Amino acid sequence: MALIFGIESSCDETSIAIVENGKKIIAEETASQVSTHALYGGVVPEIASRHHLENISVLVQMVMEKSKIDPREISAIAVTYGPGLAGPLLVGVSYAKALSYAWKVPLIGVNHMLGHLNAVFLFDDSIELPCLVLMVSGAHTEILYMKSMFSYEILGKSIDDAAGEAFDKVARMIGLPYPGGPQIERAARSGKSIYNFPKPRTKRKYDFSFSGLKTHVRYFLRDNKEIKIEDVAASFQETVTSLLIEKVVKAAKEYGISHVVLAGGVSANSLLRKKAKEAEENERLFFHFPPLEYCTDNAAMIAAAGWQYYIRGAFADLNLNVVPNLEVGM
Repeated sequence: MALIFGIESSCDETSIAIVENGKKIIAEETASQVSTHALYGGVVPEIASRHHLENISVLVQMVMEKSKIDPREISAIAVTYGPGLAGPLLVGVSYAKALSYAWKVPLIGVNHMLGHLNAVFLFDDSIELPCLVLMVSGAHTEILYMKSMFSYEILGKSIDDAAGEAFDKVARMIGLPYPGGPQIERAARSGKSIYNFPKPRTKRKYDFSFSGLKTHVRYFLRDNKEIKIEDVAASFQETVTSLLIEKVVKAAKEYGISHVVLAGGVSANSLLRKKAKEAEENERLFFHFPPLEYCTDNAAMIAAAGWQYYIRGAFADLNLNVVPNLEVGM
């Protein structure tokens, strides 16, 4: 049995968890900063770092008390070291190093995106490899061909804005608060997808581009005053989710893949999930999502990913540093 102690602090959630053998969550506590950063229309790194410093010790104590586990029973400390915001990442990595030294247990540096992937594997045993991964978050939009947990080929990625970033920026254009994704989804429920926004084309067939779409919405709002923001939200959401599903379905057909994993914050979007279910029925594919509460950043996914590193003996030393622009699969 391996008990992995997970630490996540890459953006605006401070999260601590203990996971057994990559599958069973023993204890978990998360402190969100969404309400704080909503005042500024986005995450302010300096403020986020300060809140991580204030929260992390409290959460560690809460998890240890809830789990009733002695530090000597912990098998390893797993911590996000990238990608993410440098300041917040440093808080988590520094604390993880201190615990690793104090508890005399190995240290594991976890790629945050591999963590999001494990938020699906943590709860779903039916995924067959090789599979495709559609990673959709505030900073990443990629289609990956996944041979094994540590073997990826990037088939396509966003050449500019990520899908989640586009949601945030368009939400701001139409006067919706941060975070933009949930706000656009909420507004779209009262609107209709009546505007035919263009789906940006790219040179590589599985790449994505959302900057041009965002610019189109900006000019559309400038030139059309008598509109409902709910209809704009619904039309924008329809365009983005359709593009995401169309490209990953096309890739699945080309590569002969039947299982597709969707991970990252945008995987919580209800229309995206609906379109995936439709593709399951029409294209004979199997789509796998994390539970809604595990689409956003959390330490359980980091601990679950840490277990994958642990069973392979992939440990870090106390010289581990943060890599804010860390690529998927590293």
